[in-house]
Amino acid sequence: MYRLLVADDHPLFRDALAGVVESTLPGSTLNEADCFSNLLLLLEQCDDVDLVLLDLNLPDTTGLDGLSRLRQHFPEVPVAVISAQSDRRTVLDTLDLGAVGYVPKSTPRPALMSALRQILDGQVYLPAELLRRPPIPSTPPPPSVAETSDRQHQRLEQLTDKQLEVLMLLIRGGSNKGIARQLDIAETTVKTHVSAILRKLEVNSRVQAIVAVEEALLADTLARRRNR
Repeated sequence: MYRLLVADDHPLFRDALAGVVESTLPGSTLNEADCFSNLLLLLEQCDDVDLVLLDLNLPDTTGLDGLSRLRQHFPEVPVAVISAQSDRRTVLDTLDLGAVGYVPKSTPRPALMSALRQILDGQVYLPAELLRRPPIPSTPPPPSVAETSDRQHQRLEQLTDKQLEVLMLLIRGGSNKGIARQLDIAETTVKTHVSAILRKLEVNSRVQAIVAVEEALLADTLARRRNR
């Protein structure tokens, strides 16, 4: 049984989400807040919250401000964003601030049910369209962006083939257990690979690795390696 909190000012959406939780996670509870200040009050009263589902545009906070404040005051509480916004930069910025998932409000009910299970299982959830479609700049990137890309390529080149496979599965939201099963290796071996990946990419967490290395960049590295 899980305890969840949702902060959203649209009662119809909260009702719909309550229905999803009831059918997906029987016996779980979903407390509701219609603004950010009420969310903070609920969190102060509950010390065993498994997941907060946060809308980015509440009446008393907008954009990433609410998420940033939430991570500052309750860093131990997992937070997933549920928002009508789905642009790539916003999604990656929320992950950079420590969100464990990003679910667009347009997500179909079956996919939403799957996303909740995935997040509560300790995985990072990202919209499928974000992973499928790399950003296409309308103008050539400035030198600073190109230099950053070169550094990322250099760091990726330090990874072994197996570490690249593990990283790809991490980006897709795989847990240690799931990656071990998919690659037919021990879970302790996966943990060793993850530690090495974080060290070589010079990041401190899986989420930072996902933000630092977009799937398009990783796929490009794998393709160049196969064409050698």
